[in-house]
Amino acid sequence: MKLFALTLVKTSESAAHRLYTAVDHTARSFQKHTVATTLHRFDNGFVIQADGILPHFQLDKRTDALYKQVADVLADWIVREDEERLMRTLITRDFDYTKEEDIRAILSYCLPMQQTDMADESMSQMADRRKQIIAEAAYTYLQENSDMHLQGFMNFRLRPYIEELHEMAEYAIDEFLMDQQYQEFISLLKYFVYIQEAKIPAAHLLHKGGNDFLLLNDRMEPIDTSQNDATLTVEMLEKDINFEDVIVSTLISVSPQHIFIHTRDPEVQVIKTITQIFENRVQLCDYCRVCHNLDRIAAADYNKG
Repeated sequence: MKLFALTLVKTSESAAHRLYTAVDHTARSFQKHTVATTLHRFDNGFVIQADGILPHFQLDKRTDALYKQVADVLADWIVREDEERLMRTLITRDFDYTKEEDIRAILSYCLPMQQTDMADESMSQMADRRKQIIAEAAYTYLQENSDMHLQGFMNFRLRPYIEELHEMAEYAIDEFLMDQQYQEFISLLKYFVYIQEAKIPAAHLLHKGGNDFLLLNDRMEPIDTSQNDATLTVEMLEKDINFEDVIVSTLISVSPQHIFIHTRDPEVQVIKTITQIFENRVQLCDYCRVCHNLDRIAAADYNKG
């Protein structure tokens, strides 16, 4: 007797086989030698069917447990195998992005949110919630129907799930647009640097940790970060990128020939931005005398605390 049949269209053979393997494993572990699964191919897709083997199979409460396990398998498969296609559809249909380059860039902001094996616990929880939405809907459907056309099920029974993907797409597009604005502004600052002649031989940026920086000239004297000639650049930075300090604008104003950055954490956003803007003028210090003295100061401050 047929327990359920899952019809897949517009699905690759490898993806269909992965779902079949997962469903078959679930069915075999449910009631040994009582459920048989088959995979059939037709012109536009595949059908995965599960049948109860009579007379050993009994239609009882345990069947609901099978539907629940299959629903979980289906939810995991949809999130892992089909979300990128769904996101592509939303990005092109609802937000009118058609260039493949733009779509790939937007997806790069979405895809990390789709993974469940990531370090970010909040992202993992988001993926688990999406799986739960799908699994609950699939379980209810399988209790009521023996035939599930996956595309129709997703179109009409997974509206909350699709709405969540829509919100993900909106977030990703906002990030994409912000990044575009950021890159455009970086290009503008690079132009400012290009047309200016160097005013001082060198500047040293000492990163004490966190957001604590010290800016020195080539004589290792502090550079005044409140100079009036930096006002315009500061206003632009605050308007477009919202930097919390004026280091970048000060460096553009004093226009050093070389910038030596002393840090143990080169991935800090300000440092990455300075490197982008000043390019070959920047030298990241591995570990020099200045860095050694900086470590001693940091250790002294720590001991005082």
